[in-house]
Amino acid sequence: MLPRTRDDYDNAKTSKIRLTFTKRYLRFTWFRGLVLLALSCLLLFSIYIRLNINLTPEILSDKNQNFDKDTFAAQPIETFVQTHTPVIYNTIDWKERQNAVRKAFKYAWKGYVRDAWGCDEYHPLSHRGSNLTGIGIGFTIVDSLDTLLIMDLKEEFRHARDWVAKSLNFEQGGNVNVFETTIRVLGGLLSAYHLSGNDTLFLSKAIDLGDRLLGAFSSPSGVPFASINLASRKGIAAHFAGGVSSTSEATTLQLEFKYLSYLTGNEEYWKKAEETMFKIDSLEKLDGLVPIFLNPYDGKFVGNTITLGARGDSYYEYLLKQYLQTSRTEPIYRRMYDQSMNGVKSRLVNYSFPSKLLYIGELINDNLNSKMDHLVCFMGGNFALGVTLGKPVREVEHLNFKEIEELRIGKELTKTCTEMYFSTATGLAPEIAYFTSLDSSDTDKDIFIKRFDSHNLLRPETVESLFIMWRLTGDVQYREWGWKIFEAFEKHAKFEDGGYTSLDDVTSIPSGRRDKMETFWLAETLKYFYLLFGPNDQIPLDKYVFNTEAHPLPIFTPTRKVRGQGWSRR
Repeated sequence: MLPRTRDDYDNAKTSKIRLTFTKRYLRFTWFRGLVLLALSCLLLFSIYIRLNINLTPEILSDKNQNFDKDTFAAQPIETFVQTHTPVIYNTIDWKERQNAVRKAFKYAWKGYVRDAWGCDEYHPLSHRGSNLTGIGIGFTIVDSLDTLLIMDLKEEFRHARDWVAKSLNFEQGGNVNVFETTIRVLGGLLSAYHLSGNDTLFLSKAIDLGDRLLGAFSSPSGVPFASINLASRKGIAAHFAGGVSSTSEATTLQLEFKYLSYLTGNEEYWKKAEETMFKIDSLEKLDGLVPIFLNPYDGKFVGNTITLGARGDSYYEYLLKQYLQTSRTEPIYRRMYDQSMNGVKSRLVNYSFPSKLLYIGELINDNLNSKMDHLVCFMGGNFALGVTLGKPVREVEHLNFKEIEELRIGKELTKTCTEMYFSTATGLAPEIAYFTSLDSSDTDKDIFIKRFDSHNLLRPETVESLFIMWRLTGDVQYREWGWKIFEAFEKHAKFEDGGYTSLDDVTSIPSGRRDKMETFWLAETLKYFYLLFGPNDQIPLDKYVFNTEAHPLPIFTPTRKVRGQGWSRR
């Protein structure tokens, strides 16, 4: 019905406008409510992630922890499978466990002193030592110097220092591996120099050795030869595959040579090591991933095998650690590291069947192989270190999605590496493991071990990751896993007549013994156990970088004189 008057018309029009406005307001209110609800869910989800990844229960800061299982359950390790050996949370005296590691070191050291003092390597079963050259260059002694200092073994350290002062002589013929000599002997001397309060004995020996090792960089390309004659200072190509150098060996000299330059003001060490990285960066890669061999004559890659295991591993480790060592003043290494980790995540990370254990496989002719060396287990801690840069996760202000993902990968890979231990008869990991794929669903085992890969060399990589993950996350589970592994070493690798020895087959008991105690048992494995069970302010990860032989080197800010202008990509 039409309005009869102007007033009636105006009133009707006003009512219609009010009705339209009311409907629009209600629609706006409903839409705003949905937006607020979505934002609230997103906020709650972010808080949930932060609580699960970025917080550590206050109870963990107590020296004598008394853990409540329900409280700690809120801080899960992200994994798809539970450990075969359940963890019991109770009051634990970690100082007592640390002292057990110290006792193990003293036991191993005593056997070496008695049977092989001054020799490069120790064979506990036959009670003898052996040398890599002539009278030896102190591999075991020098490799152990900083462990002696960290464990406060004063008498043993004085004995070792006296040998370095009177008997360590690099004027010897015979060839030594450049990589092994750099990470163990040069790295050991440099770390001992710093931790001893700048004892010049160690620096003078390091300079002598560093000058001799420079001869390895005399190749046409600048990529170091595999070996060196310390007396003639002449680099020597490898005796296989046309004299190729391992990629990891050529690119795992940089922390030591850069620190030596920093201490001495001699830029030659720095430049020689840096030239290799410049050469590597100029080569074509597969999403930042590199083959495992380099030709020292033309500086190019050889073959197409890509692995984070033998001959490839520490290339990736030193990309991150070079960035950290120089107080993040060389961002080129961070970019190279990030690119390579993107390649690892997209091309090498895979999951086993049926428990979905995360592992890092190998690329051979562009095909992913389910083989993973124990050497790869350093990457669990390395992923986490790349996220926090040495700070505990709880002190990191913000984690983006990439960082959350890499922290997750680090956690899951560390868990997988412990499964390599807990799934064997001895509780110790094999040198190499293979992981079951969905195509092999006729088995309920995620991990299988070939007979010729079943030995254990007392390697440190899993313990290294447990130490780093404990320091960065505060999750006590890493300490518990470490203790179980330590107990397995004590049970199966300890030789009743002195020392510890490599095992022949971890899948059987008795496992058989190989009559060799690798120097990294003293330099790395026991050191990482000791730090895992010790206070968090001892060798803090935001003040030190560990070289690939576990020798802590202090983080420093390079001077222009030493570093020069640096380098950038072409």
